[in-house]
Amino acid sequence: MIMSMVLGLATISLRLPENNTLKGKRKILKSILGKMKNTFNVSAAEIAENDTHRKSEIGCSMVGNDAAHINSKLDKLINMVEDMGVAEIVDTQIEIMHC
Repeated sequence: MIMSMVLGLATISLRLPENNTLKGKRKILKSILGKMKNTFNVSAAEIAENDTHRKSEIGCSMVGNDAAHINSKLDKLINMVEDMGVAEIVDTQIEIMHC
């Protein structure tokens, strides 16, 4: 039986309207990234807007063998970030790749 690897990638663009410093941004991102990693076992990091204190873009990836499951988990991850209420989600993107 041949198994295929499925890679799920998600990007989340955030706005931090009430944040005034990069130190405050790091605190918010540390909270978001930590919860993402602990809850969903994903690899995640800030991938853009590193030097702006009111915007951020987070990228995360997940590997498995079922595209529907990966897509569902990434949807739930995005919903969790929104439910945290520490940042406003401006845009999201999910990409599923079969390798």
